[in-house]
This record gives sequence, structure tokens and C-alpha cells, in this order.
Amino acid sequence: MQSETYRGYNVWGYAIPQQEELMLPERYAASGTITHRNKVVEASGVLGIFDKQEDAEFTGPEWARALGGQLRVTAQQRA
Repeated sequence: MQSETYRGYNVWGYAIPQQEELMLPERYAASGTITHRNKVVEASGVLGIFDKQEDAEFTGPEWARALGGQLRVTAQQRA
């Protein structure tokens, strides 16, 4: 799991292990969550499948940064 602060929000990236068959190498589904004042503002769903855990973990924060200015509007609507 990776986390960082972006524009006053906490953004999280997750790597969820995926293994379709026993003899295949493990892969990772990426997802992200954005929180503000300990409340979930947005959650991504699956953002992609990756061979490396680190690549999957960093995808969540990238997704959050891509939302950019939408974050403030969303947080104000839910406040």
C-alpha cells in the first residue's frame, strides 16, 4: 500500500494479489482511494492489472492526481 498527501487529501494506492491459475505468476490489481478528514471522498475500482506489486500500488495515487481540480468540488459536495 502506498499513501501520500495531495492538495490536502490523503490518497492511497493498493495492490490486490490476483492469481488466475496455480502455476502462473502472481499479478496485482491496482485500486485507489481518496480521503479527506478521515472520510472517503472517492474510490476507484480496479484501475489495471500489473506484474509488479509496486507498479500497482503507485497507480492509485496517479489516478487521484489525474482527478486534479475535481477533488475540491467533490469534498465540498459531501461536507
